[in-house]
Amino acid sequence: MAEAKIYVGSGVEKFDGDLVEISVCLSDIPQEHRFEYNSKWYAKLKVSKMRQTNEYGKTHSVAVNTYKPPVKEEPPVKKEITEVDPNLPF
Repeated sequence: MAEAKIYVGSGVEKFDGDLVEISVCLSDIPQEHRFEYNSKWYAKLKVSKMRQTNEYGKTHSVAVNTYKPPVKEEPPVKKEITEVDPNLPF
């Protein structure tokens, strides 16, 4: 089942499509979609072109990337028990 999109901003296309200027509401990004790396905070976002320009002239929408890769369960590592040589000095 697909998760509902979390929209956090919008943008407008400028300079014949060479630039998309966006505004993002950082308060709307849920804590579970923020992460820290090298003492800095990040959030993965997706910028999508809208089918039609909206009433405010916005041409793009900004949503939180909510994808989480499936957790891989690794089988337990089996350690082989080798027989101990009885002639060892210790």
